[in-house]
Amino acid sequence: MNWDTIPAERVAEGIDRQMVVGEKLMICRLTIQPRVVTAVHTHEHEQVTMVERGRVLYIVDGVERVCAAGDVLHFPPHLPHGATMLDEVVVLVDVFTPRREDFLAPKQSV
Repeated sequence: MNWDTIPAERVAEGIDRQMVVGEKLMICRLTIQPRVVTAVHTHEHEQVTMVERGRVLYIVDGVERVCAAGDVLHFPPHLPHGATMLDEVVVLVDVFTPRREDFLAPKQSV
């Protein structure tokens, strides 16, 4: 597969998501516009995030850190985390296990 062949869906204002879904895990590629904020949240899933493009201010368990292309983050289940995109388009690749069933409901294609 190539990301160019995987349809994107608009999941929120300024956030488009592509997904590859397996039986027990999923990978999501998010293209996020500058200054979009994802609120601090937790979930039962283990998550690894790779910053493919751009700069992001993460808040992880109350600690702030700016991440850029090439950085990788690991979020164990139930760890509070959120992010603010800085001054450019950001592309993130998230891997979740188990897969996020809440992401599988159809959304609007872009």
